[in-house]
Amino acid sequence: MIGIDFSGKTAIITGSSQGLGETTARVFHQAGANVVVNYFADPQGINKALADKVVESLGDRAMVFEADVRDESAVVDMVGATVDRFGSLHYVVNNAGIIRDKTLKKMTRSDWDIVVDTNLVGVFNVCKAAVDRMEDGGSIVNLSSISAFVGFFGQANYAAAKAGVAALSKVLSKEVARRRITVNAIAPGVVLTEMGKSIPEDVRAGMLANVALGRFGESAEIANVALFLCSDLASYITGQVIHVNGGWIS
Repeated sequence: MIGIDFSGKTAIITGSSQGLGETTARVFHQAGANVVVNYFADPQGINKALADKVVESLGDRAMVFEADVRDESAVVDMVGATVDRFGSLHYVVNNAGIIRDKTLKKMTRSDWDIVVDTNLVGVFNVCKAAVDRMEDGGSIVNLSSISAFVGFFGQANYAAAKAGVAALSKVLSKEVARRRITVNAIAPGVVLTEMGKSIPEDVRAGMLANVALGRFGESAEIANVALFLCSDLASYITGQVIHVNGGWIS
């Protein structure tokens, strides 16, 4: 039987208080990894409460850390706290992301900046901090999106950021290859997380018509690919964008 055992290994999952990030944290924890559950502090304290609940359910091999991935110093602190707590860092999954969908005509500079800063600059910040402290032979998985390759209406900011994530992953994979660190990106299709459910129902119906498998994805189906890419089963895969979209046909 071929299995994945991350016992003694440590993973940071950004944006993991809920949705795809939470599922990924749980999958890595189930595989034996120590897990850092990261969240962004919202004024209502909702993300903190959710993150605390996740860590409480996971137990001793998990810790919570508040850090806005747009804040370089906060990210450095998160990586340092991870190594202090667990002794090492092996895996990073850059999942944190937001959307602010508008047509380019209606999109403000603020709409553009917050999406690009979170979804792209945030990935840069985390990758830069993590590579400095990561064990040789580790893995980074960055979440891109089908939007980067299809170009959904009203997502100029999101698509541009996620296309940048794919390109960043390819470049970084070459820069860290001598340390046997793999870097890949996953481009999910539509997944019915809270973000996915925020897409208007009529728009989702049109999207579903393009999915060969006839359904939207589940969080675990993306998390399992991240788990695979960090495992020894994927030791010869780097610099790739893995499309997990149910067979998008348009």
